Amino acid sequence: MIAPEFWSIPTDAPSESELARKTATLKQRLLDIDSRFSDVRFATSLAAEDMVITDAIVQSKANIKLFTLATGRLHQETVDMTKTTEKHYGISIAQVYPEESDVQAFIDQYGMNGFYDGEVAKKACCGARKIKPLNAALLGADAWLTGQRREQSTTRVELNLEELDDARGIAKFNPLFDWTEADIWAYIKQEGVPVHPLHLKGYPSIGCEPCTRQVKQGEDIRAGRWWWLQSDSKECGLHVNK
Repeated sequence: MIAPEFWSIPTDAPSESELARKTATLKQRLLDIDSRFSDVRFATSLAAEDMVITDAIVQSKANIKLFTLATGRLHQETVDMTKTTEKHYGISIAQVYPEESDVQAFIDQYGMNGFYDGEVAKKACCGARKIKPLNAALLGADAWLTGQRREQSTTRVELNLEELDDARGIAKFNPLFDWTEADIWAYIKQEGVPVHPLHLKGYPSIGCEPCTRQVKQGEDIRAGRWWWLQSDSKECGLHVNK
């Protein structure tokens, strides 16, 4: 049996002038956001898009605080990537953990891996391990950033730079909304940005370990997230405003 070929980091790239333009625009976006709001926070998953934003925050010297959701079910590579990133940039990334009582309540109702049973259970797990911690992490902030891009999935094709996060009553920004996958990897190569080890093993999108798998060549880049659910269920709820 022939082993499947998995997704690999794209080798195509925009022109040098186009990448330079997008890079300058990204940094200016971050500085503009910083100038408009007093407390801006960035939720990083340590995956490629978020590493680009992290690098641009450091280079632009924008006053934006970084945090990551330490769900308790992350790959060890992701846990280690937090330390790698902090050391590389000389920064601190706050780790936000779920409440033990919320996790236990999920386990009591659905079982440790009950999210495999369907959409309702999956949302309950994400609610306990990601959404409630995110809400806590954003208390006091008046704006936050994500690494979302229009090209990533059908649920993001109408993504804009700026949104109102109705659920939290604050501004939300997607500074890479108009970047392509090729743009992301060209920037990473040019700027020497640290790369999450799982990207080198066929993972274009990285979440919790039991809910993320490698993606075969030609598959949608979000196909490895919650693969047991329908294609319209590729979001955890972090980016649903209402």
